[in-house]
Amino acid sequence: MLVALAANLVIAAAKATGGVVAGSPALLSEAAHSVADSMNEVFLLAALRRSRRPADRRHPFGYGKERFFWSLLAAVGIFVMGGCFSFFQGVEALRTGAEEELSGYVAGLIVLGVALLAEGGSLLRALHQVRGRGGAAANLRDPALRTVVAEDGTAVLGVTLAMIGMVLHMVTGQVVWEACASLAIGALLVYVAYRLGREARDQLIGEAADPEADRRIRSLLRAQPEIDSVEALFTMKTGHDSALVAARVDLAPGLDSERVEEVAVRIKRSIARTVPEARQIFLDVTDRPAREAAESPAATGERGGA
Repeated sequence: MLVALAANLVIAAAKATGGVVAGSPALLSEAAHSVADSMNEVFLLAALRRSRRPADRRHPFGYGKERFFWSLLAAVGIFVMGGCFSFFQGVEALRTGAEEELSGYVAGLIVLGVALLAEGGSLLRALHQVRGRGGAAANLRDPALRTVVAEDGTAVLGVTLAMIGMVLHMVTGQVVWEACASLAIGALLVYVAYRLGREARDQLIGEAADPEADRRIRSLLRAQPEIDSVEALFTMKTGHDSALVAARVDLAPGLDSERVEEVAVRIKRSIARTVPEARQIFLDVTDRPAREAAESPAATGERGGA
């Protein structure tokens, strides 16, 4: 990731220099895009490092949600530094026009061509990493990897839009093409920032675990001969690969306290084996009606796999 950060900084400097020399609003928009990408690399480095810290007394469920927080900051960075600046460049170009001296545009197009090759290669590597680790359905739930793929994809599309705008400006002499390219780049970045920010928000405020994991846990509980009914099941992501599970169950009558304890320990271990991401598992034995159980998710128990 440090290599990607260095590459983004070099690309941003080249785009900014070319944009100033050529007076190209589309190229300046792409320079802002690359600056936003560079800041996002910093955020993702922080997310990967801080989310690996072990649980402690102050944060007993660990620091896995750090990834969600830094992904939210990355989304804000894309919106502010990339989207808003691109809109500004497009509006300014439409309002005041642009320098009609196009001699610097050839150099600008060369810069964009090199950037397209670099960003395209980075996107292909990211997609290969996704496929190599089991496919998009499993790996794009990782906010860090999802942000990288979105960042590289929008970078390729943004460079393509900028090149089209610059070429049409050179051919027609109309700056409106570049202004439209800048506005399109801004709209693209705002949309990506919105999607990334919405997903990070859902995970920060307590998103449920994957529905498939929920289904497996519920099936396992219902298959236990000692369980009469599953009154309530609650799950929450506590990190990219960790989740909290709390279940309220009604046991069959006639079990003594020692037998109940043995059953509870066995069920927790079974859940931990069936759903590896279930790091904290709480099991509450109750004979209260499901209506009351749904109103009170608090549970007692032990750490999964104990």
